[in-house]
Amino acid sequence: MNILVINCGSSSLKYQLINMNEEKVYAKGLCERIGIDGSRLKHTPSGKDTIIIEAPMPNHKEAVKMVLDALTHEEYGVVKSMDEISAVGHRVVHGGESFSESVIIDEEVKKAIEACSELAPLHNPPNLIGIEACQHLMPNTPMVAVFDTAFHQTMPNYAYLYAIPYELYEKHKIRRYGFHGTSHKYVAYRAAELLGKPIEELKIVTCHLGNGASVCAVKNGKSVDTSMGFTPLAGLVMGTRCGDIDPAIVTYLQDKENLSAQEVDNLLNKKSGVLGLSGISSDFRDIEDAVKEGNEKAAVTMDVFNYIVAKYVGAYAAAMNGLDAIVFTAGLGENNHEVRRDVCKYLEFLGVKIDEEKNQCRGVERDFSAEGAKIRTLVIPTNEELMIARETKNLLKK
Repeated sequence: MNILVINCGSSSLKYQLINMNEEKVYAKGLCERIGIDGSRLKHTPSGKDTIIIEAPMPNHKEAVKMVLDALTHEEYGVVKSMDEISAVGHRVVHGGESFSESVIIDEEVKKAIEACSELAPLHNPPNLIGIEACQHLMPNTPMVAVFDTAFHQTMPNYAYLYAIPYELYEKHKIRRYGFHGTSHKYVAYRAAELLGKPIEELKIVTCHLGNGASVCAVKNGKSVDTSMGFTPLAGLVMGTRCGDIDPAIVTYLQDKENLSAQEVDNLLNKKSGVLGLSGISSDFRDIEDAVKEGNEKAAVTMDVFNYIVAKYVGAYAAAMNGLDAIVFTAGLGENNHEVRRDVCKYLEFLGVKIDEEKNQCRGVERDFSAEGAKIRTLVIPTNEELMIARETKNLLKK
């Protein structure tokens, strides 16, 4: 069974074609600058050099067509025809309360995705455009929606409700949703495999640390709490997002800086986080370089980031009444040994103990716990595409 995984952004499209019999990636690629001058496709067949195709992509439909042409190309394709693609798994960011698991896409599902667009205006609309483009070009191929929010639908109501008038939850569905669910699920289940224990017997905190970042409490294989909230703005400090702040700051800024609601929203989503705090960059690698050069603001920025990650891990250990393992994943979690070290220092009272030498790694699976550690610490590179493909395969089997 070959499954094509599609992840549509506003001006980009990432894809992988995976043979699910062996869970082997046949090809992967990226369409860049869709609807913008200079659009191009980077296509990488397994074991071969990347092919760069520069061509106009006025919309996502044209981008999907270029992807399918590349996958079936006589020279650098990996399948002979689209008939060899069994299904398409689509990443969809927001499913609201409508979806607690992946679903076959039909007209009702598309309407529900569209209804959630106001909760994820940057993500759901292009996700939906990608779905419709694939349906047009592959009308006989099953389409599956895999939601970032679905994994977190197992949270109890006391974890997802906000202390605002209850009728606002009933009317507008204002609650904690959480995101990065596909990543959190993949690394939690992979951690159980590496630890040689059933996921149903484990309490794990997964730390998805990148430009967007979140922490999740996974108890017995289910998400019971997560740091992102009604939107991806809540929780940890991120590349440009502020994370948790006093909500009164919003009205204070409106008054003192004479800002509109939209301007404050833009400031908190796009001008805050490590960019706003450091005044240097939203890229953690730039912050790291500045720390090495002795920049005090950069150093404080990283201190703030590490401190808040550790606070959430500690809180989730309490929420689950125990902790067996901490998993670090995504760009920063997988590649920055200093962040892992500094977060873990805060947690030594719980029984966290790391091996500094084992922790000197980038982008590989590794248990970097020291001998005698009560809580395991692991690096596990995330693989959201494989998780989407697995969800798609399992759904089709049902």
